[in-house]
Amino acid sequence: MPDMDIKASARRAETVEDVFDHTYKEKEGPKPPIVVVWRNVILMTLLHTGALYGLLLIPSASVLTLIWTFACFVYSALGITAGAHRLWSHRSYKASLPLRIFLAFANSMAFQNDIYEWSRDHRVHHKYSETDADPHNAVRGFFFAHIGWLLVRKHPDVIEKGRKLEISDLKADKVVMFQRRHYKPSVLLMCFFVPMFVPWFFWGESLWVAYFVPTVLRYTLVLNATWLVNSAAHMWGNRPYDSNINPRENRFVTFSAIGEGFHNYHHTFPFDYSTSEYGWRLNLTTCFIDLMCFLGLASDPKRVSREAVLARVQRTGDGSHRSG
Repeated sequence: MPDMDIKASARRAETVEDVFDHTYKEKEGPKPPIVVVWRNVILMTLLHTGALYGLLLIPSASVLTLIWTFACFVYSALGITAGAHRLWSHRSYKASLPLRIFLAFANSMAFQNDIYEWSRDHRVHHKYSETDADPHNAVRGFFFAHIGWLLVRKHPDVIEKGRKLEISDLKADKVVMFQRRHYKPSVLLMCFFVPMFVPWFFWGESLWVAYFVPTVLRYTLVLNATWLVNSAAHMWGNRPYDSNINPRENRFVTFSAIGEGFHNYHHTFPFDYSTSEYGWRLNLTTCFIDLMCFLGLASDPKRVSREAVLARVQRTGDGSHRSG
């Protein structure tokens, strides 16, 4: 009976936990003081300094190492886009156990908090977008939405709303909870050891280059590609589906985040597995999910009907919509 209750609760949550809550009102009065987390400031400074140095080492890297770096970029990005985002945050398709394990390892390589915490915070972001309860509220500026939110303590409303969110589906997923319990060693293995060890062991790349290029530089690029969805895609671009919300369609973000820059569409139709009406166009993540469905490793991809999209365009779009 408890398992049945959890599953029923999870099904009910699917329709409400990633939809904007119009009843939320920000508290009146002065905002709480900003508390800087200096440990995060120092770590992010060191990381980005190392990534800049990694850029200087690119001419020293072998062709195989550069190919490996790109492969690690795509794999770890899929751990966010196809994994934590479209599968676990929005439940926009179903994945078999082997695929969930594959995406969990990819998510650990991305090192952006474990699946449970990432998905919980992302649902809070959708439900309370551009308010004090939004973890990376873009109204607070580009820097805050991009990286600043990770350098300060969360707003009390983010913590409060996160605790009240329905996340029983995440708790019921054994892959999610296993990764959460073993997150630190999985990050050491997937984000740092594997990207560095493979080029050194298999084709004799120097450990120095293997650490700074496919490890530090690749990790930093994936981080910033993800953060651009929170920052640039909430500020610059057109709004063909809903002109009443901040998220935009941004081609650069779409390219860098392998399909996540169709952000006005995504916030209008958060349950659509493709996050876009254009299928595979600039959307490597959709290509991947479709391939997994073809192979029988994924199923039930949710889609918005063409009629519903056009109706919404007519009702709330900014007039910039182009079909096809």
